[in-house]
Amino acid sequence: MALSSRLRCFSKWKSTFLSSQSHFHSRTFSSSSDSDSDSISISFSNELLKNPSSEQVPISDRLHLNFSHINPTPSLVLSTLNLSPEAGRTVLAFHIWLQSNPNFTHSDETVSFFVDYFGRRKDFKAIHEVLSSTLNLSIILGPKTLSSTIDRYVRAGRPSDTVSFFDRMERDYGIKRDKSSLALVVEKLCENGYASHAERMVKSLANEFFPDEKICDLLVKAWCVDGKLDEAKRLAEEMYRGGFQIGTTAYNAILDCVCKLCRDKDPFRLDSEVEKVLVEMDIHGVPRNVETFNVLIGNLCKIRRTEEAMRLFDRMGEWGCYPDDTTFLVLIRSLYQAARVGEGDDMIDGMRSAGYGSKLDKKAYYGFLKILCGIERIDHALSVFKKMKEDGCEPGIKTYDLLMGKLCAHNRVDRANALFNEAKKRGVPVEPKAYEVDPRYKKKKVKVVKSSEKKRETLPEKMARKRSRLKKIRLSFVKKPKRMMRRAY
Repeated sequence: MALSSRLRCFSKWKSTFLSSQSHFHSRTFSSSSDSDSDSISISFSNELLKNPSSEQVPISDRLHLNFSHINPTPSLVLSTLNLSPEAGRTVLAFHIWLQSNPNFTHSDETVSFFVDYFGRRKDFKAIHEVLSSTLNLSIILGPKTLSSTIDRYVRAGRPSDTVSFFDRMERDYGIKRDKSSLALVVEKLCENGYASHAERMVKSLANEFFPDEKICDLLVKAWCVDGKLDEAKRLAEEMYRGGFQIGTTAYNAILDCVCKLCRDKDPFRLDSEVEKVLVEMDIHGVPRNVETFNVLIGNLCKIRRTEEAMRLFDRMGEWGCYPDDTTFLVLIRSLYQAARVGEGDDMIDGMRSAGYGSKLDKKAYYGFLKILCGIERIDHALSVFKKMKEDGCEPGIKTYDLLMGKLCAHNRVDRANALFNEAKKRGVPVEPKAYEVDPRYKKKKVKVVKSSEKKRETLPEKMARKRSRLKKIRLSFVKKPKRMMRRAY
C-alpha cells in the first residue's frame, strides 16, 4: 500500500511539473514580468559568452534549440547586448537568429543596438555585415541607425570614413540621403573637432544639398571648438558675402573661443575682446540670448571674477534674458569656491523659486559638496547634505565616502561613524575603510625631553647669578658678632 501511494504521489507530481513546464513554454516574453525578462536576458548572455571552440553545436543551432519559445522584444535585445560585452562576433549569430525568428521583426531601433555594440568594439566590418543583411528583409533604416553609425565612426577618429559612408549609404544600405542626414553628419564631425572635413564635405555637396543657416552655424562653431578663431572669422566673412546670416549660436561659439584664448594667453584683454564681439553682434542685428550670458558668466567664474559675474547676472533682464539652470549652477559653484557660502545658499533658494528645483539632482549636490570639502568648510557641507536629503535626492556611495573621508581627515571620527550607520540604514553599500587623519588636526603630545647638556644662560639668569655672587662677596667683609663665633680652644 505504501508503494502504491508513493507511485500515485509521483505521478501527480510529474503531471504537475509537465503542466507547469508546458505553461512556461507557452508564455511569450512580452507578457512576462521584469524578473523573467532579466533571467531570459542572462540566459541569452550566458549562451553568447560560451567559448565556440568548446561547444560541438554551433551558436545559431543552440539558440534555435533553447530559445524557440521566446518572443523577443527590443528591450530584451538591448539588455542581452549590454550583458555580453565580451561576446564579440558571436553576436552576429544572435542577429541572424533574430532575423529568422518568425515572432520578431527588426526595426530601425534594434539595428542601431547592434551598430552601437560593434561600434564600441570598433568592429566596423561587423557593422557592414549587419547593415548589409537588412537589405533583403525590406527594413527601412532611419535616423537612429544613421546616428549610431556616424557617432561610432567619428568617436573612433575616422572622419574620412564618415564622409565616405555618407556618400554610399543610400546605395549600399538603403539609408536616405537628404539635408537632415547631412546636418546630422556635419554636427557629429563638428562636435568632435573635425571642422576641416565638415567644411570640405559641405562645399563638395553644395550643388546637391545647398547649406542652410544651421549648417553654417555648425561649421563656424566647429572651428571655434578647435580653437582656430581666424578660421572661424574667415568662414563667417565668406558666409556674409554669400548672403547668409550668422545666427546667435555661431556668435556664442566665437565669444566662447575668444574668452578661452584670452584666459590662456592674456586675461587682461578679456573685457576689450569680448566687447568687440558684442558690438559686432549689435551691428549685424544678432540678439543675445541666455546662452550668450552663460558663456560670459562661465568664463568670468573660471578666472575667479565672481563679483563681475554676479553683476552680469543682475543685468540679464536688460536684454530680455532670464537665467536658466546652467546659469544658476555655474554661479552657485563659483560662490562656494570663493567661500561666499551664504550667497551660494541664497542662489540655491533662488534657483528653486525660478522653477529649476528639479535640476538640483544628486550630481549637482555632489559637486557642491566636493567644492565645500575642498575649501575645508565641512560643517557647511553637512548642512548642504541635509538640504540634499530634504529635497528628495538619495545620496549614493560617492557622497557618503566623500563626507566620511573629510570628517576623518578632521579627526571627527564620531560624526563619520554616524554617517556610516546612516548609510547602512538607507541601504547604501558603503564599506569601512582606513581614512588618514590630516596632520594639522592630530592631537600633539607634549614630550618633556631631559637633556644632559648644560643649557646656555639667558641674560636675566646671568644678571641674577652675578647679583647673588656680589652679595656674598660684600657680606664676607662684614665683622661677625662675637657670640656667633666659635672659640679656637
